[in-house]
Order: sequence, then structure tokens, then C-alpha cells
Amino acid sequence: MTPPTRTMPTRTVLPALTARRGRPSRPFGVYVHVPFCATRCGYCDFNTYTPAELGGGTPEGWLAALRDELRLAAAHLGAPPPVQTVFVGGGTPSLLGAAGLTAVLDAVREHLPLASGAEVTTEANPESTSPALFAELRASGFTRVSLGMQSTAPHVLAALNRVHSPGRALDAAREATAAGFDHVNIDLIYGTPGETDDDLLRSADAALAAGVDHISAYALIVEDGTALARRVRRGEMPAPDDDVLARRYELLDRRLTDAGLDWYEVSNWARPGAECRHNLGYWEGGEWWGAGPGAHGYVDSTRWWNVKHPNAYAEALTAGALPVADFEQLDTDTSHVEDVMLRVRLRSGLPVSGLSAAEVDHAARAVADGLLRAAGERLVLTDRGRLLADAVVRDLLA
Repeated sequence: MTPPTRTMPTRTVLPALTARRGRPSRPFGVYVHVPFCATRCGYCDFNTYTPAELGGGTPEGWLAALRDELRLAAAHLGAPPPVQTVFVGGGTPSLLGAAGLTAVLDAVREHLPLASGAEVTTEANPESTSPALFAELRASGFTRVSLGMQSTAPHVLAALNRVHSPGRALDAAREATAAGFDHVNIDLIYGTPGETDDDLLRSADAALAAGVDHISAYALIVEDGTALARRVRRGEMPAPDDDVLARRYELLDRRLTDAGLDWYEVSNWARPGAECRHNLGYWEGGEWWGAGPGAHGYVDSTRWWNVKHPNAYAEALTAGALPVADFEQLDTDTSHVEDVMLRVRLRSGLPVSGLSAAEVDHAARAVADGLLRAAGERLVLTDRGRLLADAVVRDLLA
């Protein structure tokens, strides 16, 4: 990848924002995007950069720019509400080490008020973790860690270009628990070409045996522009099969449910009380400041996204400007569509009171078809409906 030129992007001025205007009960969070990865996984299309792609950018320069963004964020919000959740994602946040991640959390605390009992999460690649790292992160205030395992099958990891050893994520989960983390999540990917039903179930069983209280599982998606997409296009690897993906989801759901982890969002299972509060904030209409290159934020019906490359991000902040690439202000209709899209994926369901008369009629058809069920004044996806969640949303909003 060719680094961008040093020319400053056209400045985009973010409108005035007032967090929780008119909705004081909305949760408010902070998402921090760490754009660094040691290598690029073949399926990943996230805004990440290997050392060769940075064009001179460094984690130290990124951290200095992040501090500047958080300072400007506090000024832009005027009177920021207490931050109830912090989520450090990427990329590979654990590449920053304990000192770097602690500095990230300190920067949030310095400029935005952190609520008592806040949930503070970091993602981590198992290969860049250790007992010492987890102990230091727990001492600095992190409460939750999310580990990218994807699979314990070596041939599945190879197909995904994952570099960690099959058992390392399990050891890391145990180390995080031993360090006192309240909650530990493991990510799985299912449907990789070459994976079998048994491969997936063995991965799930291994994660459960490691004592995690939350598992996120995602069907493999072939994203345009990725190495995986090129391999599929050249015929080197078959595309994921929809029927196989559906069967794997059902197998996984049954195994996790039997082990005491209930689904609370279509792709997420947790023991009671272990749900990810930060992600629930996204799905339940909360607000958040997105900090870091390419990060998205949403406050006061305004959604914005930062410039992507770390160098352009740092340049904007050096010039004293928020690094916003663009923004949009959501009208009532757009907000409603997004609310339906997100809430219908939750086990807590979609409130009927928020639907139009036509949407209530469409929902009745979905209930008759066995895709939704009525739960009091809410509509909840059935087991079959979870497999067809996107279609259910399209039909509701048609």
C-alpha cells in the first residue's frame, strides 16, 4: 500500500453535539481504534496497517494524536456525560503492550469522565498476550478482554492466515481469568472452507473448557479486496456455502446453550450478566465517541467517521482539527430503520410500540411464518428467524 501524500485533507467540521439530548437514559461509550497489526489476515477488511504500510507512522505518534482527539472531543461535547463503557478494538490492541493500553485508558480518563463501574474492554491477539500483560491491564482498570481465537483446528487457522498456535488462545483465556478479569470473550469464525462440523464443535468445547463466559461467533464472509476474495475468485478456495453456514450456526447454538451460555444477540452468547455492555449500547440506540483512524461515532443523531490512514489522522490533529472525514445527520425515518435493524437481532426483542401500522402487519406475517414470536409487547426472533434475520428485517420494513 502506498502511504498517502502529506497534503492535508479538506477539513470537515463536525456539527455541535450534545450527548444524550432529550434521551438522558442513553448509554454513552467510547470506542478507540488501534490500527496496527503484525500481519494481515486473509479475510480481514478492517482499517488496519502492517509496519510496511504505515509510511513512517508509529504507535507513539498515534497515541499522541489520540490524546489530542480526546481533548478536542471533550471540548466539542461541552459537558460530556459519564463514560459507561470503553472498548479498545482494532487491529491488534495488544501489540501496544500493557504500558500502551494503560496509556490509552489514562487518556480517556484524563479528558472524559469515567463512570463508576464502567466496563472497559480490550481486544487481544493471543500471541501478543502474557500473564504479566493481563495482570497489568487488570490493575490499570480493564475489566473485560476479547480474544481472537477463530478456531482450534490448524487447517482452519491456516486457511484464515491466522498466525497463532491452536492452543494459545485457550491459555490466554485462562491467564486473563487468573489475572482477575471479570469477563473473558472468545471469537469464533465458522464456515471456513475445509472446516468440518466436528472442527467447530471442538473449538467451542475448548473455549468452554477454558472457562470463558462469552463467545462471539461469526459466519465467514468473503469481503471484496481481501486476500480471501482473491483466492476464491481464482478458484483456489470455494466460497462459504449458505446451507453449511446455517447448519454450523444451529450446531454451535445448541452446544453453547447446553453449556449455559444464552444468545442475547444473533452472533453473541453469554452467561447471565456477562453480556458486552458496550456492544449492547450500539444495538440499543446508545451514543458513543469513536476515536482513532477510521473510527465511527454517533451522538445527537449525527454519525461521523474519521480519516482512515494513521498519518492523515495525526496530521489533522496536529493542525488542531478533529480528524473527521465526513458525517451524516440521521432523520427520523433513517433512525427508525436502523433501530429496527439492530433491535430485532436482540433476544430482548423489538418493541411493537415503535412500529408503524404497516410494519405491525408485516410482523404478523413473520409470526405466522414462524420467524418471529410475540413476547409481551415485543417481537423476538425464533430459532429459524435467527438464520434469516436480514430477510426478516427487509420484510418488516418493506
